[in-house]
Amino acid sequence: MGFFEQLFGKRQAVLPDIPFGRYTDAYKTDDQVAAWNRSLELFDKDLHLEAYDAFFTYLRDDRVDNVHWKQADGTLHFEFQQGSQRITGLATAGKVLAESKVARAEDLNVGFLRRLMEYNYNLKFCRFALSPDNILLLRFDTPGVDASPLKLLHALRELAVHADKQDDLLIDEFSTLHPVETPPEAEIPESEKAVKYDYLCAQIQSAFVLMDKADPDPNKYPGGYAYLLLSLAFRLDYLLRPEGFVMDTLEKIYGIYFTKDERTNQLKLLALRKEFQKILDRPRAQILRELYRTRSTFGVNPPANHERIVALIDGELPNMEWHLSQNHLELALAVPQYIVGNALFQNVPPKPDRDLLHLFYQITESDFFSGLGFPTFVTPDGLPDKRLIFQGIQAIAENNRREYPRLRPATKLLDFTSMPLFARSFLEMIRNLDMTREKG
Repeated sequence: MGFFEQLFGKRQAVLPDIPFGRYTDAYKTDDQVAAWNRSLELFDKDLHLEAYDAFFTYLRDDRVDNVHWKQADGTLHFEFQQGSQRITGLATAGKVLAESKVARAEDLNVGFLRRLMEYNYNLKFCRFALSPDNILLLRFDTPGVDASPLKLLHALRELAVHADKQDDLLIDEFSTLHPVETPPEAEIPESEKAVKYDYLCAQIQSAFVLMDKADPDPNKYPGGYAYLLLSLAFRLDYLLRPEGFVMDTLEKIYGIYFTKDERTNQLKLLALRKEFQKILDRPRAQILRELYRTRSTFGVNPPANHERIVALIDGELPNMEWHLSQNHLELALAVPQYIVGNALFQNVPPKPDRDLLHLFYQITESDFFSGLGFPTFVTPDGLPDKRLIFQGIQAIAENNRREYPRLRPATKLLDFTSMPLFARSFLEMIRNLDMTREKG
């Protein structure tokens, strides 16, 4: 909470404990990196159990309490969390085994059995299996001689990510499948769910209204509306962190637009709109069930350097100029919103970039954050609040300066006259950061 203590003082320091964005394991501490190196050295010396102890030290994130293990009688028992899934296993000098219970089957429906056989074909380390009591498992095992820390890292990541993704989707599609267990501390307050659900529906409906207004005509100028819908999908994923159907639909929206096929951009816009409509058509109770708090061990997205953010800004930001000149302010703002969402959806930016991109959302989506109980960064008339934003940027720079000693955001270049102009200048400020890291 140090960031907000600097901004608003200790009186405002107790803020909602609400995470945003998908979990990432990219920001490892020095102690975790040392544990990884130690695990490799121990395994090379055939000290397998000691190597696995160091390996799980590397995986564990104390902030979310995601990994636990204990060793007794030559066996190391472990378990860790990945979203809604609990992965359990054991390791000895001779073997390593891990599994996750995905669902319980009432009967052996041919449809889901065939789906899982096909799914197994694409897995590299794991496979779906069925226990004698009809529990659907995702399982991995390997002889100890082959269970290097590097192999375990890839195998457990595959097991965890696919088990977490498939449980909700399979249960939603096949009525004969049911949850096996509910992870502890998964529920979130009903008030938080209500704010998120209302925001979800309102944002989709607002995008539809803008498209139906047809100024400019989507059939003649589809580009701006592509930014609008794609930035919406990225933003909903980051701010709401939905699971199951909604998460899968948002990912599908991205895939539909960027798949190379014979469809025109106009037809792709219609396809994206249909996917968003499916979310609106889904019963409220079902969506609320997909809003819950999770702990994870593996991130899905790969890390990216600052140059990737620079390339994204340079490639996309000029596309807002025509909309600005034509006074299409919502479509102009959609371009920087797309850049921010894309940067957070596809990769894990360096921490200063990620902190600043999150601040961008706190400024541009102030009503949403205010509804959740966070301080606002806008003035009463809806413009960016210059004083608070300066303080927010300065706090981020100070919190990251030990690792990035040349981090000096050029706040004097920010334009506060309108939200689109501010968004453009904010991304230009990020683009020009000196992200040289401290050596050593």
